Amino acid sequence: MRRNPSAYDEFMAQYTQTIQNLISSLSDLPGIGLRSAERIAFHLLKQSTEDAMKLSTAISDLKTRITHCTICYNLAEIPTDGAEAKCDVCSDVNRDVATVCVVEQPKDLLALESASLYRGVYHVLLGRIAPLEGVDPEDLTLNALSERLASGAITEVILGTNPNLDGDSTALYIQEMIRQQSPSVRVTRLARGLAAGTQIEYANRSVLEDAIRGRQTI
Repeated sequence: MRRNPSAYDEFMAQYTQTIQNLISSLSDLPGIGLRSAERIAFHLLKQSTEDAMKLSTAISDLKTRITHCTICYNLAEIPTDGAEAKCDVCSDVNRDVATVCVVEQPKDLLALESASLYRGVYHVLLGRIAPLEGVDPEDLTLNALSERLASGAITEVILGTNPNLDGDSTALYIQEMIRQQSPSVRVTRLARGLAAGTQIEYANRSVLEDAIRGRQTI
């Protein structure tokens, strides 16, 4: 985040080091400027210690109890019994494990799930191929997807990457990977009910319904 050094120092100088540290950390969050961070800091100061520490505990739990599903890389709780972490979708025995929708991020998965139309499972790439940003295929979870394909249990892969340049390039790469490794697997793409250049997580239910129902073989 770019800041005017002199204005930033002048703003911070009025506070103790502890408050400065909190305001600085809060203002690093997306959408939070210095003034918003200041308001949050003083709100926390006015709260009881018990209430304020709930935020600290929630952040600590987020970083220590959340991991990626060992199957699809969606977000999952770390089991307390030492078992492998599985997300709610992969734990649902009523899902169609033969149909896998490939998405970029867990937020995309949640957006598709909110439509309550898709009953298959997912594979989360945790990104998209973007050479200009230094993101190569090896940086994604494509090896894990390849292993799932090798099991022979998958009959259809739905490419649910975002409909923009990087998303389309990623989809083409995966399509070719599947064609070479598992040519019998049907490959489809979410229909263009999703406008080019948009993000899945911001699409409404009707648009997602059109995209899922109108997916096409590629």
